[in-house]
Amino acid sequence: MEIAGKKALVFGGTSGIGLATTKKLFELGANVVAVSRYPEKADNVPKGINLKKCDVLDREGVQSLVKECAPYDILVSAATGGARAIGPFLEMDMDGYRDSFDKLWGYANIVRYGTEFLSDNGSIVLVSGTPARKTKPGQVAIGSVGGAVETLVRAVAPEIAPKRINILAPGTINTPMVPLEGNERASFYSKATADNIIPRAGTADEASQGIIFLIQNDFVTGTTVDVDGGWLLS
Repeated sequence: MEIAGKKALVFGGTSGIGLATTKKLFELGANVVAVSRYPEKADNVPKGINLKKCDVLDREGVQSLVKECAPYDILVSAATGGARAIGPFLEMDMDGYRDSFDKLWGYANIVRYGTEFLSDNGSIVLVSGTPARKTKPGQVAIGSVGGAVETLVRAVAPEIAPKRINILAPGTINTPMVPLEGNERASFYSKATADNIIPRAGTADEASQGIIFLIQNDFVTGTTVDVDGGWLLS
């Protein structure tokens, strides 16, 4: 796909991997709509990018937004949907475990209602995570949700062809999702990536390059691209 001149919707497009993707698409000449629950807080989005407000868990809101923005060629979601439970499963608050699947429901809403208005040669990319296939201690909820997202994509890909749908699976990425600062932040990422082949956190820019690849490569659908610093092999 030649991105220049195409229209793109990026859910979760004002922070972290989503923001990096928004910027890359804009730099490549796309007409970009960045979607956020709180667009009024998005003071780091370049001028020229259209901001829209939407909660991915609001079905009617998603339906209204995709119709308003139709037609488009690129549909990306890096929206988390909400909080994610962390810790041993046998000690886990089950409401927290269930609520972790808000990410799946948000993605399901976007794919269900957004595919209709995607061009026939269009591309959808969702962001999962390496724990879907190699879950570290305390990540059972994150791994469960990621596995469900990846299965959804593989199951949907044949249904929507020739439109394409793929997954980016990032490892530990340095983004605003981690609220720590200073030495605490550095220590957290150092411990989290100590066993990786590349022992550091990735950047949102590095992760977004995987999304751009999945958009541009017309010979890829129903698959997962890992940007994980060697997490799967460590």
